[in-house]
Amino acid sequence: ARIYAENAIRKRSEQMNYLRLSSRLDAVVARLDTQAKMATITKSMTNIVKSLESSLATGNLQKMSETMDSFEKQFVNMEVQAEFMENAMAGSTSLSTPEGEVNSLMQQVADDHGLEVSVGLPQPAGHAIPTKTEEKVEEDDLSRRLAELKARG
Repeated sequence: ARIYAENAIRKRSEQMNYLRLSSRLDAVVARLDTQAKMATITKSMTNIVKSLESSLATGNLQKMSETMDSFEKQFVNMEVQAEFMENAMAGSTSLSTPEGEVNSLMQQVADDHGLEVSVGLPQPAGHAIPTKTEEKVEEDDLSRRLAELKARG
């Protein structure tokens, strides 16, 4: 029984070490992703500045407007990609642990230490927040663009 207990404690410690390592790797991936996006933005900004300089030199307001529209679209695409990644990461994290097990474990620990937890456990909202039609149209456009990005690669 003692050997079994020692092995269980060792394995639990090993599991925690792997969890810490996983967390650190996730942080590194997030930093690398941010740096890659910043490099893309820097490259886009360089091209846009050059284009705006030539537009200002010629006084072509239409070309300036088109350049700014292009920049805004690129920036929105980047934001959509970042939001998609955040949602995917949040979804995978929350799906990996069943909520019922988490709540029962928290309640068990609270009972062991004589604490009240049931009052403090937040519950998800049961109703949807109403949105404006204008936001819905913008969201549909973003969803369409996200689907196009997914289809590309």
